Amino acid sequence: MNSVQLQGRITGVPEMRELPSGDAVCVCRLAVARDEVRLLPSGRRSPSVDVIDLAGWTARLRRSMGGWIPGDQVQVEGAIRRRFYQAGGRTMSRVEVEVSSARRVRRART
Repeated sequence: MNSVQLQGRITGVPEMRELPSGDAVCVCRLAVARDEVRLLPSGRRSPSVDVIDLAGWTARLRRSMGGWIPGDQVQVEGAIRRRFYQAGGRTMSRVEVEVSSARRVRRART
């Protein structure tokens, strides 16, 4: 089963993109806190957050996600996807969460 539920903080301004196919997508990044902090073999602490790329494809999700600002706390549900695209004459890929539902939990302080 490919099902993801995440809650975290938006790290930057969501970006609307139009793809060569004509499809539109809203993309942004979500910082999700880790439950535990581990020590690395070097004695340093491991990162305390994971940063996850999000993609909203429907008009409703693009409107909702487009209204988020850095620092907003949000909850998302979706599925992990690996998307392939052409850049600089090379085939590239990226792993992201394809969002199926999203809501803001708390607005960032301004």
